[in-house]
Amino acid sequence: VQLVESGGGLVQPGGSLRLSCVASGFTFSAYDMRWYRQAPGKERELVASISSAGRSTNYANSVKGRFTISRDNPKNTMYLQMNSLKPEDTAVYYCSVNRGRRYWGQGTQVTVSS
Repeated sequence: VQLVESGGGLVQPGGSLRLSCVASGFTFSAYDMRWYRQAPGKERELVASISSAGRSTNYANSVKGRFTISRDNPKNTMYLQMNSLKPEDTAVYYCSVNRGRRYWGQGTQVTVSS
């Protein structure tokens, strides 16, 4: 299993970023996927999840209405569109899949600052 995140960076408050997660080593379309984040000094938290076919999504209250999770199964890729970013969204963002145990990507840094 390999998960590779990209798309992070430095953005001003109110800005947008789109994160991508490319998966390999398993049948991507058969598994629910998740985005997590971890801010400095804090525990890793679940941001959003999406069902295997993409029909069902869930969001943390802190990002609801601002973030959108999606996936493109033929491309083995999951996305996180992040709009109206706030300084408190600053964190390392990870994609993850549970295949008997939870697998993680290496993470991508998102920094929201003026």
